Amino acid sequence: MNAANATLLGGGGVDGAIHRAAGPELLEECSELDGCPTGEARITMGYRLPAKYVIHTVGPVWHGGSEGEGMLLEKCYENSLEPAEGNDLKTVAFPSMSTGAYHFPIELAAQIAIGTVQRYLGKGTSVEKVVFVCFPKADFSVYGRMLGLVKGQ
Repeated sequence: MNAANATLLGGGGVDGAIHRAAGPELLEECSELDGCPTGEARITMGYRLPAKYVIHTVGPVWHGGSEGEGMLLEKCYENSLEPAEGNDLKTVAFPSMSTGAYHFPIELAAQIAIGTVQRYLGKGTSVEKVVFVCFPKADFSVYGRMLGLVKGQ
């Protein structure tokens, strides 16, 4: 999963790292997609990555929560899982969407991510495993604590 910007043409953080590792072919394919609105997702080939596909989604910028940011973040996860299922993918890895440069509060973002993924997987899907990749360590702690609480429910 790529936490992309709306142009899909690479950037910083996860987006830049994915583009660098995948090679110039990813940029070429992304340039043909004409961007991606916040909350939606697009799928491309993985090229030089060990992953066959990359699903790109654009998370919301945090504006205090009054502009539908939570709903848009939920849509990022739902709309990313749909092409995963449509391409019969078994494993999906998500970064902590919108919590870096977009300043979404980590506690709320993790709650939305975990809840949305659990609901989606509960409907029955080809996706068998979802990994939350967290950086920095503080994000890992939040997700770990919440996943522990979720498992206990």
